Amino acid sequence: MFTRAIVRKPSQSMVNGLTEAELGLPDYSLACEQHQDYICALKECGLQVTELPALEDYPDSCFVEDVALLTPNCAILTNPGADSRRGETQFIESAVQEFYPNLERISSAGHVEAGDIMMVAKHFYIGLSDRTDTQGASQLIGHLETYGMTGSMVKMSELLHLKTGLSYLENNNLLTFGEMHTHPDFVGFNRIEIDADEDYAANSVWINGTVLVPKGFPKALKKIQQLGYKTREVAMSEFQKLDGGLSCLSLRF
Repeated sequence: MFTRAIVRKPSQSMVNGLTEAELGLPDYSLACEQHQDYICALKECGLQVTELPALEDYPDSCFVEDVALLTPNCAILTNPGADSRRGETQFIESAVQEFYPNLERISSAGHVEAGDIMMVAKHFYIGLSDRTDTQGASQLIGHLETYGMTGSMVKMSELLHLKTGLSYLENNNLLTFGEMHTHPDFVGFNRIEIDADEDYAANSVWINGTVLVPKGFPKALKKIQQLGYKTREVAMSEFQKLDGGLSCLSLRF
């Protein structure tokens, strides 16, 4: 169960954020409205939410998930693979330290973005991508093992981040998209395949029995509801334009 979340207000500079989506520039005002509804959804799931101020020098900084991994036993500050995001970690550190006495770091020898990390109980799957490399993943596994947890690397070739194509919904249920449908690392899960025309919904978020689902993907929503989960739709159009999903917008712990 989660009790808290950390989010960061979108910056006006988000229109200059990294993206491969080719969906046009985000509307800042609408993004702020959607972000506030996202916070409401977190609170509806029982979380106390810490909202950090916008960082205008970092267009992608609302995607706080990438810059820290919060585990049951420790926090790990990452070293993002995207050059423009590496300075963000210094601005999340104090917020994380408020809740975590055990704080570790990924050194400059390797790169990790936590959008590439999926937690299943005490095991962490780490996707190897353009943003997360083997050196960073190896450091991360070392930190996890220090605190009684485990990690493994997941080879992939089609996804920006691991959680672009995967979402663990607890109870052994795993949403999958694309290459993750048949990935050998996940054969033991009950895999729920998200159709290609609704691939964005593969990034949904389980919080305390409720699954947050991006709005506008009815087939994915129905599949999740058929598993017995309570669902809450959240409009995400402006963040989708920046390749950002539901999990990206918060650190949940």
